[in-house]
Amino acid sequence: MIGWIFRAVALFGTPALTYLSVSRDMKGVLLGVVVGLVIIGVEYVFESVSLFSLVIGVIGAVVGIIVSKLLDYTVFQIGNSDLSDVWLKYNIIIRYSLALLGVMISIKKIPELDELDKNILSMGKRSGRSIKLLDLSAIVDGRIMDICETHFITGSVVTPRFIVQELHALADSKEHIQRAKGRRGLDILARLQESKAVPFKILDRDIRDIKENGIKLVHIAKELGAFVVTTDFNINKLAALENVPALNIHDLSIALKPVVLPGEDMPIFIMKEGKEKEQGIGYLDDGTMIVVEDGREFVGKKVDAVVQSILQTSQGRIVFTRVKNVKAVQ
Repeated sequence: MIGWIFRAVALFGTPALTYLSVSRDMKGVLLGVVVGLVIIGVEYVFESVSLFSLVIGVIGAVVGIIVSKLLDYTVFQIGNSDLSDVWLKYNIIIRYSLALLGVMISIKKIPELDELDKNILSMGKRSGRSIKLLDLSAIVDGRIMDICETHFITGSVVTPRFIVQELHALADSKEHIQRAKGRRGLDILARLQESKAVPFKILDRDIRDIKENGIKLVHIAKELGAFVVTTDFNINKLAALENVPALNIHDLSIALKPVVLPGEDMPIFIMKEGKEKEQGIGYLDDGTMIVVEDGREFVGKKVDAVVQSILQTSQGRIVFTRVKNVKAVQ
């Protein structure tokens, strides 16, 4: 409704003002129509934001008038009499236009800009790198701390305050598992704040119209031009739908798994017996299961093994090997 009032004032009030103050003929009316259409066009640019405030509008009008006064002073300091006469003739319409534009721009833009964390934005611009926005799953997972300390994460790392509040709620949960997750997440945040590997900050930004924290986080990342760091499959897909770049720690873990090829030698510590006769079981550092043929007699020892084949399952990889030397390497 306020937008239509502005348009009506701009479209009908401006021609009347130019007719009375500039030229009492059709030229004055046409000038007012042109100026009014320009004002409406500028208003349409800011139409997508629907935040309105009377106080901010008044401030915007005052700023517009102050700007017009500064322009008056600048024009008169030039000392050109012809320019001063023209400026005086159109002075009222200039002040009117600047005041009206100040109202519209301030109402539609200042509240939104006030909600943004200017410190985070400036920090990202100074470093010239992207912001990494942590979700709940990435914090609880804990591996983000190790990734930051190895300097694979560049730029600033942030998490919204509503994620911190969700961690506090988990830490106070009556369920043991949820309480452990919450406390682990808070501990990770404390370590990130103390770490000198990357700058870390809690972001005071919220979207009250959205209740789901995951959706909030993706929208905030889109506004800031940030990367979402997650281990949650659903957040990863939502970020892809919103064209927000996502860094999935699980994907990174899979990409960093050691590559083994048939015929390669590898030292394996056999931890236990396998299901089949004479089999032994060992594991790589990333948790990949190694099945060692004829390895049962070497349980608790390290042996040199040769890779025979690799099986990819839904749970992960299984590497089948055989003992290379009959004598175990202690």
